[in-house]
Amino acid sequence: MKLVVQIPCLNEEAQLPRTLADIPRQIPGIDEVEILVIDDGSTDDTAGTALASGVDRVIRFRRRQGLATAFRTGLDIALSMGADIIVNTDADNQYPGREIPRLIAPILDGQADMVVGVRNIRSIEEFSPLKRFLQRLGSWVVRAVSQTRVADVTSGFRAYNRRAALTLNVISLFTYTLETIIQANKKRLAIATVPIDRNDKVRESRLFRSTGIYLKRSLATIVRIFLTYEPLRVFFYLGMAFILLGTLLGVRFLYYYVITAGPTGHIQSLIFMSVLLFIGFMLLMIALLADLISANRRLIEDAEVRLKRIELCLATRDHVNDGTEISHEIGVYRPDLPGSGRDREVRELPVEQIAGAASKSRDRL
Repeated sequence: MKLVVQIPCLNEEAQLPRTLADIPRQIPGIDEVEILVIDDGSTDDTAGTALASGVDRVIRFRRRQGLATAFRTGLDIALSMGADIIVNTDADNQYPGREIPRLIAPILDGQADMVVGVRNIRSIEEFSPLKRFLQRLGSWVVRAVSQTRVADVTSGFRAYNRRAALTLNVISLFTYTLETIIQANKKRLAIATVPIDRNDKVRESRLFRSTGIYLKRSLATIVRIFLTYEPLRVFFYLGMAFILLGTLLGVRFLYYYVITAGPTGHIQSLIFMSVLLFIGFMLLMIALLADLISANRRLIEDAEVRLKRIELCLATRDHVNDGTEISHEIGVYRPDLPGSGRDREVRELPVEQIAGAASKSRDRL
């Protein structure tokens, strides 16, 4: 059983050594623990610090791609490293490494595919009353949409088994925390929560500049995911609401038509009724079309999971070498060249050479 701890980073040169030192390398029930650092285009020496601290793999974006992209890339690379369980944690050491054994326990016991470490929001002193309220409100909204019982939906301290890592698809470019919970329930993944302690805050969040921006983006993410996975329900209820309003206006028109023996003075109700009924029936048509598109999306997602399994087989056959450039924007580095620390040489292979190696791998299969 192999565990990979992935850590998305952005300018964490100062804090990263403390975080890495806190991660246990020996865990009961786990044969091997490896650490993967995803450097999201840092302007400091985060990647060099990670290598010097003895991590097993470093992914470095040349330009900042965002937390969601870093998380998604980390899952793919962790799977290629042979991970059976993947733990995601923050680089600022907000989540204690000593909590990892408790976090992965439900997965080891076969009770969960995904585990969320839940903080005690009320005990976080740096959260203002408004932020605590918004946190509880946001968690309630996500629980209602996802039909789960996760009390801390923004927690980044999570564990995934191989099935969950292969199945989840992060679409948002903002954050993965809300989307993965909603997706996990829609894809019938078992979700568990574990109460955790937390370390003292060392810096402000770099994910968003203000609470307003975070709320706006989070709401947009929730609406987008709900429309993606429940289009029939959304458009059906909207369409029926318009039809109901149009019907009420039609009843009103008929009432006055009978009472006054003519439509005089109430033609506007008839016109408004026609508009509302038209919109309502159009929304019902959109609901049917969206449901068909959703069925096609599910087929594509199933095909993507199968493709990931094939790619995973290729990746485990062809070990990624130091400095291998897997795209024009990303490099993978491992600390197994002669030397140590910052003096370690890092070389990058041309994309054409990597493509040739991949082609040879496919030929062997």
